[in-house]
Amino acid sequence: MSEKFLLDEATINRSMTRISYEIIEQYKTVEDLVLVGIKTRGVHIAKRLQKKIESIEKQPVLLGEIDITLYRDDRHEPDPTVDPIINGTNIPFSLNGKNVVLVDDVIFTGRTVRSALNALMEYGRPKTISLAVLIDRGHRELPIRPDYVGKNIPTSRSEEIIVEMTELDGQDRVLITEEA
Repeated sequence: MSEKFLLDEATINRSMTRISYEIIEQYKTVEDLVLVGIKTRGVHIAKRLQKKIESIEKQPVLLGEIDITLYRDDRHEPDPTVDPIINGTNIPFSLNGKNVVLVDDVIFTGRTVRSALNALMEYGRPKTISLAVLIDRGHRELPIRPDYVGKNIPTSRSEEIIVEMTELDGQDRVLITEEA
């Protein structure tokens, strides 16, 4: 497997700053804005966006975390001897009437986002839902596209995008790998 470096910490930070400003511009106010990160790396990206938006707007922004494990469409016949690993959803507020920005690290087929949309509906009826991703790698299987994108990185299906974050991996960077 070969690895190729794509983005460094500074480039990731600039992308996150740009996304923050785009979100603010779209909604005009953060009063009803809610960021919901998809476990795991989407949560850390959402936290960073929250800090940036709050520092720009000088107002608090609600933050939630969503675990899509039980909503995945690739869990048709779960093995009864193995319990799925559930990392827990934490949305301690209603989404009714809120402008929700769903946040993830990479969008690929769109199936993770579809699962997250299904899970979100259990927490209320948002006014709007938009999608922010650090990386859009293409190859959608569902009619889902992000509203805010850090970087578009076209890939082949044999490639994988790896997002490393300081909070989990000790550094910020994006790599692409290809099966040998």
